[in-house]
Amino acid sequence: MGGELWMYFVPYQKDFQQAMEELREQEFEAERYYPVNDANFQEYFDEKPVSIEEAREMADADGTRSILDIDRVGDEADYGVVRRLTEKEIVVYFGTKEPTRDAVEANSDFFEDIERGQGVCFVVYQDGAPSELVFAGYSYD
Repeated sequence: MGGELWMYFVPYQKDFQQAMEELREQEFEAERYYPVNDANFQEYFDEKPVSIEEAREMADADGTRSILDIDRVGDEADYGVVRRLTEKEIVVYFGTKEPTRDAVEANSDFFEDIERGQGVCFVVYQDGAPSELVFAGYSYD
């Protein structure tokens, strides 16, 4: 199958971990993850998962193709981690240390440096002030 990209914008808050946990709950409740959002779900499963962990178990090696595959925010790349991009990396990708949402949506070069089952996160700015957080990554398979 191959890894699938995912990207989310959420309202800015200082606590990246809290923002990520809220995003995971939001996506789980909205059923925007594999296998629940797959057209063939009912052919293979009797019931929808009741927790994020159960959803991850159902998805197996494919992963949920969503933020549900991520466990924590960190400063080092690892499986199940969204890594905070450094200011230097942000400047390399976007030409500024304060990228706007439009700049992020127009430039997906940063995906080339993300391994499957991992992600990155960083702040997006509007009018010179933090406005959103970006969480982006690749599914496992």
